[in-house]
Amino acid sequence: MSSRTIATIITALVLLAVLALMLRSWRRRTKRDAALPAGYPQPADRGRELASAAALYVATTPRDTPLERLNIPGLGFRARGGVTVTEKGVLIELAGSPALFIPADAVQLVADATVAIDRVVEPGGLLLLGWRLNSVGVDTTDPDTPTGVDSYFRFSDPVDRRAITEAIRSITAEPGTTEPGTTEPATTEPGKTEFGTEESEV
Repeated sequence: MSSRTIATIITALVLLAVLALMLRSWRRRTKRDAALPAGYPQPADRGRELASAAALYVATTPRDTPLERLNIPGLGFRARGGVTVTEKGVLIELAGSPALFIPADAVQLVADATVAIDRVVEPGGLLLLGWRLNSVGVDTTDPDTPTGVDSYFRFSDPVDRRAITEAIRSITAEPGTTEPGTTEPATTEPGKTEFGTEESEV
C-alpha cells in the first residue's frame, strides 16, 4: 500500500470522525431545544396591522451569541416567509411551519445586524429581533436554557427592513433611530410585499 493511499485513508477517517461529531452535536442540540416553546399563544385579536413584508428567516440564537444556532421547533432552519407587526406583537410566518407570535411585551430588542451563523451581509443588512422565550413548561433553573434569544431576518428591500423595525419600536416604546445630521426620528413609508416573493440571499 502506497503512502498516498494511506494518507487518503487517514484523511477520510478524520473527515468521517468530524462528521460523526457534528451529527452527534446536532442531535444533542435538537433534544435540548425541543422543549423550548416556539413563541406564544396567538391572541384572538392581534390588533391593527402596522407593517408587513416578505423576508428570509436566517436563524435564532441565544442572546448575543450569533454563531450558535438554536433548534427551536419551527425556527431551526432557514426559511422564506414573512414578518407582520400588529398593535399586539410580531407574527412570523415561515414556509412549512405554524405561524409564531411574539407579544409586544416579550420583545426586548430590535436592531440592525451583519452576521448570523453562516450569513454575512453588508453592514446592517439583517434585522435582529431579540425576544424573551415563553417560560411556560421550561426549566429556567438549567443554566443551558436560554431565556432571551435573537432571531435574524433578511429583507430584499431596505425600506421593508426599516418599516418593520420602526413598527416594532412603536409597539415596544423603544426610541426610534435618527438619520445622520437630524434630530427627528427617521420615518419610512411602510413597505409591503406578498409573502413568498423571491428574496435575495446575498
